Amino acid sequence: MGDGLRRLGVVEGGVVIVHSSLSALGEVAGGAAAVVRGVLRAVGTDGTLVVPAFTGEIADPFPLHGGAGDSAVDAARDRVPLFHPDFPTAMGAVPNAVLGWQGRFRSRHPQASVAAVGKRAAEVTAQQPLGYAVGVGSPFDWMHRHGAQIVLIGVGHNRNSFLHYAESLVPHHRRKVRRFPYLVDGERVWVRTGDVGDDNGRFFPQVGAEFEAAGEVRIGRIGAAECRVMDSGAFVEFARRRLGELLNG
Repeated sequence: MGDGLRRLGVVEGGVVIVHSSLSALGEVAGGAAAVVRGVLRAVGTDGTLVVPAFTGEIADPFPLHGGAGDSAVDAARDRVPLFHPDFPTAMGAVPNAVLGWQGRFRSRHPQASVAAVGKRAAEVTAQQPLGYAVGVGSPFDWMHRHGAQIVLIGVGHNRNSFLHYAESLVPHHRRKVRRFPYLVDGERVWVRTGDVGDDNGRFFPQVGAEFEAAGEVRIGRIGAAECRVMDSGAFVEFARRRLGELLNG
C-alpha cells in the first residue's frame, strides 16, 4: 500500500485525506489496520492521514415535523444519540480503524467530523463550525490552505468529500439544513444549522471525470482497487469553477 501510494505521487511529509473501500482492494492481510499503516508509511513520520468520520445518523428522524407534542416523534428524537469522540462512523472500515488508532484526533462536529493521525492531526481537527461544517473554517478549509492531497482508494468522486468544500465556495450553491442534538451548558438541545446541499450523484462524478480528463489525477491499481491521487489546490479551483457553471448554467 505505502509503495503504491508513493508511486502515485503521495508526498512524504504531506497531509492526505483518504476516501476508501476496503472490499475494493480484495484480500488484505491485516485488514483495515494494514491500510492505515500503509498510508502512514507513504506519508512518513512527518506526514498526516485524515479520513472523513461522518455520523449522519445523529440527526432529526423527523426533520419536517415542526413542533413537539407528538409522543412518537418525541420518543424517536429522544433516542437519537449525542456525538462523542469515540462514536463509530458509517464511512467504512478504514475510517473506523483510524478512530481506533492510538493518538488519533477527531474534530467535534456531530455529523461531519474528520479523524486524523500524524504530525499535524491536532491542527487539522482543531476547528470546525457547527454551520457549514465542510466549508470555510472547517478541516477541509485547513487542508486546502495547507496543500493536502486527496486519495481515492477503490471509490469514485461521488465519495470525494472535497467536492462539498469546493461547492461551498460557489456563491449560489445548493443548501441543506442540519439538525442534531447537542449539549449546551449540560442541557440537551436541538441545533439547526445550514450547510452545502447533497449532490446525490448529479454533478460530482462529472466534475471528477472532467478533472481526470484534464490530466490532473494520477491513477493506478493497488491490489484489486483502482486508486486516484490529486492535489487539493488544483482540484478545488477546477471544481469550484465547473460547479459554478453547472449550478448556474
